[in-house]
Amino acid sequence: MKPYIVFLIAASLLISSCNMPAANGTPDLGVSTSAAQTIEAALANQTPLASPTAGELKTPAAEGQPLASFEDVTNCRTGPGVNYPAVTQIQPGVSVEVVGFFPPNFWIVKTDKGECWVAGQFVTPAGDISAVPTVSAVPTIDGNAPENVSLQKWDISCNYETNEANITIVWADKEEESGYRVVRNDIVVAELSADTTEFKETITLLAGQTVGYYIIAYNAAGSTGSKVISLGC
Repeated sequence: MKPYIVFLIAASLLISSCNMPAANGTPDLGVSTSAAQTIEAALANQTPLASPTAGELKTPAAEGQPLASFEDVTNCRTGPGVNYPAVTQIQPGVSVEVVGFFPPNFWIVKTDKGECWVAGQFVTPAGDISAVPTVSAVPTIDGNAPENVSLQKWDISCNYETNEANITIVWADKEEESGYRVVRNDIVVAELSADTTEFKETITLLAGQTVGYYIIAYNAAGSTGSKVISLGC
């Protein structure tokens, strides 16, 4: 038991005893007042207990400060576009300071990993966005784009009962790529990480129909694509 608690108990007993009637039936008010003053002085000298939330409060953002928040996990990159490598991923619900805008729809934000770029369609802005300066230049890119993608083999397996086609495409890995994109009939249908060498999917394809594919390798310096292959049932 802490000393000051022991003291309070003892003092309480003292007050009780002091408030007991004197021999003539009248309480000794002088003794009672003296004991109360002693307890009050002791309590005044006690160090107050620390607040359970001390040190946990954070300084709120300045009023009107331009901020960006996100509903989904969002890549923050070294420049405007997926060819630029990601610096970090911003988690849903996290707000970061907006420090610049690049037309038509990119924002430069400040994170714990430094300043980076996010696409505007993923941003929920807040604060005085009108005060954010417009950036006219994009970061320079070092290095070269990947060499042409060399396809190794491709295959299609058709099921005429279900009108489904199983597609497999294999290519040689590059050394300098940031990732790959699979394009089907001029539409990007998959984003693949670096060092990927195979793509598979099942699509609906009727007898007599064909579909065209090619693979794009990209990095911060640019992108190159494979030849187009045509597959049919």
